[in-house]
Amino acid sequence: MDLYEHQAKELFARHGVPIPGGAVATTPEEAGAIAAELAMPVVVKAQVKVGGRGKAGGIKVAPGPATAEAEAHAILGMDIKGHIAHSVLVEPATVLLEEYYAAFLVDRANGAFLAMASAQGGMDIEEVAATSPEALVRFPIDPLTGVDQRVARLIADQAGLPEEIRAEIADVLVRLWRVMVEEDAVLVEVNPLARTADGRVIALDGKVTLDENASFRHPAAEPEPGHGDDLESRAKAKGLNYVKLDGEVGVIGNGAGLVMSTLDVVAQAGARPANFLDIGGGASAQIMADGLGIILSDPDVKSVLVNVFGGITACDAVADGIVAALDSLGERGHGHPIVVRLDGNNAEAGRLILSRAAHPSVRQVPTMDGAAEEAARLARSAA
Repeated sequence: MDLYEHQAKELFARHGVPIPGGAVATTPEEAGAIAAELAMPVVVKAQVKVGGRGKAGGIKVAPGPATAEAEAHAILGMDIKGHIAHSVLVEPATVLLEEYYAAFLVDRANGAFLAMASAQGGMDIEEVAATSPEALVRFPIDPLTGVDQRVARLIADQAGLPEEIRAEIADVLVRLWRVMVEEDAVLVEVNPLARTADGRVIALDGKVTLDENASFRHPAAEPEPGHGDDLESRAKAKGLNYVKLDGEVGVIGNGAGLVMSTLDVVAQAGARPANFLDIGGGASAQIMADGLGIILSDPDVKSVLVNVFGGITACDAVADGIVAALDSLGERGHGHPIVVRLDGNNAEAGRLILSRAAHPSVRQVPTMDGAAEEAARLARSAA
């Protein structure tokens, strides 16, 4: 679960990581009022869960309240790489001397944590890694010992961060590590970690991804609704295993492995999956209706692929569920073509049920690859 910048900084502040301060606004007037309270030049920053905001015009400096209100008016509603800015963070403008990079993440391949740090912050870290790989230090962290002052100092030393402020940077790294472990995060990133003109070291930006499997321990960390978050929260409320993706082909399958394979064949067919949705073994009419309802409410979706292999739940029961779901959805079920592939237990009976229903949106394809190619073709023709 990705957090917005302001949510990440709230976690930072809770653990003593220095941040600039400021507040969130959802209207231009609120942005102007926050700037007036701060009584100094401010930065107005689009709150979206994607990088590259500055290059897209989503970060602006404002010398006063009137300008802050105008900049917020321009940013709110802005589309940045497919993410709409519904709010802005207004915080004091900071005079910087240097910008660094620091991050902790889960290193699943090695069953450990990884620290990354660089003296070259303030730009796309991927660019630094590609053009100057030696400038990005990767430091493995033992999960049993974690990050104390000694380890934090080693990270700062290896990254070549300025000697005169390494103690301050080490302290920030220890506090960022606390965010990582105490908040059940899988990523904690600061870019830039800034050295200000008055000698402070502050987290000027923040990116945090929390482990959703630990969300029951952090009920206050629920994300604010955005496009993808709203769909995911609605699906979660209905007990659906759904993840929003950046594509145009909606995907429904029974079983995580089958759904993952379906995502792959959709990509091989030249399209992008719009979601991951596993309806599990009991594909009842209500589950199917809930799943189709979520997918069809996604404006990015141009076609839907239902890929089911009958096992415990027979394909005729799945087909009954699809027909009942489309009946319950009414006009919403006619909005996009729905490609269905049924195989396994009672597949022939299931196909017959769909044929007899003759729903105008449903197209049956016997193979998984063929169904993916048809869904991809229909999505392209609808674009």
